[in-house]
Parts: sequence; structure tokens; C-alpha cells
Amino acid sequence: MAAQTGTRRERLRRATLEEIRTAARGLLTAQGSEAVTINAVAREVGMSGPALYHYFSSREALVSAVTADFFQELTERMETARDRHADGPPAPRLLAVCRAMRSWATEHPAEFGWIFTSPLPPSDRRQDSARHQAGQRFERVLLDQVAALWETRPFPVPGPEDLDPSLREQLAAYTKALDGRLPLEAVHVCLSCWARLYGLLCLEVLHQLDFAYTDMEPVFEECLREVCERLGLAYTR
Repeated sequence: MAAQTGTRRERLRRATLEEIRTAARGLLTAQGSEAVTINAVAREVGMSGPALYHYFSSREALVSAVTADFFQELTERMETARDRHADGPPAPRLLAVCRAMRSWATEHPAEFGWIFTSPLPPSDRRQDSARHQAGQRFERVLLDQVAALWETRPFPVPGPEDLDPSLREQLAAYTKALDGRLPLEAVHVCLSCWARLYGLLCLEVLHQLDFAYTDMEPVFEECLREVCERLGLAYTR
């Protein structure tokens, strides 16, 4: 009986945690980040603020858990797009992953903002944090495509002497963190492509280019074309 009671308690706790995270997401999408407070979330699920602390020790912990959920959802969208092209050439696979990333971001602007435009608290910089691990899984989706491309057909990269010494030092450290899967010059190209894609997505999701564009898809596709050229791939729609 004790084992059954424990199992039931665990199921109830998991259900309550899910309800809390769902309530936090609802407040975020309906009212914005500032509306997501411990007391507001507690009201949504019918408990007191102090009671909610039995599930999340702080607002920071709640935000971290919800953000990890968003990361996982985005990553799964990208992985599904990748797997549809698992047996094909690298260009359509990489393009499908990037387009899946944009489609999720534009469908979920508030969630995208929590992932990519919110400051990262110190607790989430730990490698064992759920948010850190979810972010690493997301990072690997694009990185794996570039690494596989490099292994089969290396793309053009600058010579080490063409990179600023400080940049070389930073890239060398990051390359070690990637277990040396790519030389630092290739990592530099990969990060440059990511910065271009990420920057454009932020501009779109945050409506910073609305003064000029009502349809950002052609702008994003132009960016993808440039990324393909940088990686020596054939761009296709």
C-alpha cells in the first residue's frame, strides 16, 4: 500500500507541476512576462502563493522550467523537420531545420522571447540545470548539420591568420567545448551564420522591421540563401 500511495503522490505532483507550467505560459502569452509572478500563477491553478513554493522555490526556478519546456518544443519541431530529410542531401535538411525554427518562433513570439531575449540567471548557467540541458539539445540540432557537412565536404573558411587574436582565443575555447568536432575556423563560420539567422529572427519576432516589411518570409529566405552560399550549399525553396 505504501508503494502505491507513493506512486500516486508522484503522479499528482507531476500533474500539478504541469498545470503550473501551463498556467505560467498562459499568463506569458496573454499578458506578457511581467504578469508571470508566483502569486498570479498560484491564483490560476487555485492555490496560494506559499503553496506554490512547494513546487518551485522561486520565480526564477519557475521561469527556468517553463523556458526548458519551450526549448524542448522548439527543438522537437526542428528535429522533426530534420528527420523528414534524413536520407537526402545536406542542403534541404539544413534549410528544413532553419525554416522549422522560424515557423515556431513566429507562431510563439512570447515563448521565443523568453528563450532568446531574456537574461540568463546564474542558476541556469550550471550544466545540470534543465534550461542549460534543453539549450544544448537545441544547439546540437544545427551544429550537427554543420559538423556532418564539414566531414563530408568542408566549406570555405578563413585562415587562422585572418582572424583577430582575441577571436581566435575565444573560438579555440569554444571549439574545445565542442570536443573538437570542427576546427575553429569552421566554428567561426558556423557562429557567423547563426548570428545572422538569430538576429533576423529577433528583428522579425520583436517587430523591429515592421516599418519596412509586412512579409518577412522573403527576407528570411534571402538570409538562408546567403547562409547556403557561405557553407557551399545549393539553395532550394
